[in-house]
Amino acid sequence: MAAANHMHNLTTLIKRLEAATSRLEDIASSTELPNDSPAVDPPTKSPTDLSSTPTLPGPPPAPPKPVAEPLPESIEEFDAFLNSAVEKYVKLSNALGGLVAQQAALVRKGLQEQRKFLLISTRARKPDTAGSEMSVYQDLLNPINKALMAVTDLKDQNRPDPMYTQLSTVADGIMVLAWVTVENRPYKHVEECLGSAQFFGNRVLKEQKDKDAKQVEWVQAFYQLFRDLADYVKQHFPNGIPWNPRGDAAHEVAESLSSVPTPPVAPGGGPSGGAAPPPPPPPPPPGPPPILEIKAEPAPAAPTGGFDAVFSELNKGEAVTRGLRKVDKSEMTHKNPSLRTSSTVTGSDTSVRGKSPAPGKKPKPESMRVKKPPKKELNGNKWTIENYEKETQPLEIEASLNQSILISRCNNTTIIIKGKANQVTIENSNRLSIVVDTLVSTVDVVKAQNFALQVMGTIPTVMLDQVDGGQIYFSKESIAAKIFTSKSSGINLNIISGPDDDYKEVPLPSQICSYFDESKGDLVNEIVAHAG
Repeated sequence: MAAANHMHNLTTLIKRLEAATSRLEDIASSTELPNDSPAVDPPTKSPTDLSSTPTLPGPPPAPPKPVAEPLPESIEEFDAFLNSAVEKYVKLSNALGGLVAQQAALVRKGLQEQRKFLLISTRARKPDTAGSEMSVYQDLLNPINKALMAVTDLKDQNRPDPMYTQLSTVADGIMVLAWVTVENRPYKHVEECLGSAQFFGNRVLKEQKDKDAKQVEWVQAFYQLFRDLADYVKQHFPNGIPWNPRGDAAHEVAESLSSVPTPPVAPGGGPSGGAAPPPPPPPPPPGPPPILEIKAEPAPAAPTGGFDAVFSELNKGEAVTRGLRKVDKSEMTHKNPSLRTSSTVTGSDTSVRGKSPAPGKKPKPESMRVKKPPKKELNGNKWTIENYEKETQPLEIEASLNQSILISRCNNTTIIIKGKANQVTIENSNRLSIVVDTLVSTVDVVKAQNFALQVMGTIPTVMLDQVDGGQIYFSKESIAAKIFTSKSSGINLNIISGPDDDYKEVPLPSQICSYFDESKGDLVNEIVAHAG
């Protein structure tokens, strides 16, 4: 009986297990999700679980792209000047090739450095050239000076080159880069440099007028560079570079500009090179959230100069004089002569206008700071004499018919040229005395002061350009020589005259009166003579 009851309980237990297993299988099949259905969100944890379970940081937001600071209008106009007049001159120079193309590349390099200097001046305050910041100012000008000297050295090192006249045209006008140091009407300096370049440039026009049209176009393009630059300077910097009185220190601005790399751009528009750049490194994990600070923005400052400031003051109407205070009789100098002895006037108003700063001293060019050794040598059929200073004994040269002589940067020196030479050229010399026997061609004098020339034999022509003070002595055989002057003054001609063969001094005219004669239909030029 007991055994039967045991078997019955076991059978009942097995059936219950089978029913529970079937139920579990039904539940599992009904709750199984398809593969394409979204996953069920995990249950929300309690605050205690959140504090104990570390959370992984999400990807940081992409950093905002830096916004490029807009360029000032003056820099945009200078870029347009580089892309038009300068680019045309360089393109024509490359067509001529050789040393002319090399020199044009140096000119463009100097103007590009000048563009960087102008950009610094718009963001920085002017260095104190009379104090400790003089070296900073010189460092800013150093790249421009290097390009200037490189253009001149290229001309000096290639005198036998057939394109020497073209090289001299550019070298005589390259001092135009120094307009950034001129504080009063710098466009006048640009116009004067154009006149210097025209001395040799007009020779090229005359020699190549009917021979090579490319060289004529090249000279005109070089002249146009000066005219466009003069118009640009007259428009944006009529009284010199104003700098930025509220800007940072000049050396800091220069370092910030030099630290920003400028990747080279291929003609196709993308970075140069065939391979793609490597991917950037992963960003660092995000820091703590920033604290939001709300600051009141200052009101925009009123315009400090230009036409905007003028019109803003005029638009005030009668309120334009509200800022003026009435001058008391005790402060009037015409009623109190004793106030004229003092430099300031006492008054209740404490806002006294400060003195204007004294103009800073301009840095000397490198050619004046570095003294080069003297040189006298014969290279082919050209004599070169340069860098002589205060020679106690005269320098003598035995010249022949096919030889020409170039004298450069010789001061307080006497040079004697014996024999019959071809041509003599003198430039950048002060207190130079020269004695020649006979010349086939001309004596050219450019940029000289207190110059003296004595001709013992014959000479056909003397050409003077930018000569300040000079004495010329002609022999009887050379009385018929012609003298051409340009931008010169204080020149006296001494000729042998009279029964005793004494020298007679005749001043060359430096003043000309011009007027239009309606009856002749032409311009009439007359020499102005002062009767003593």
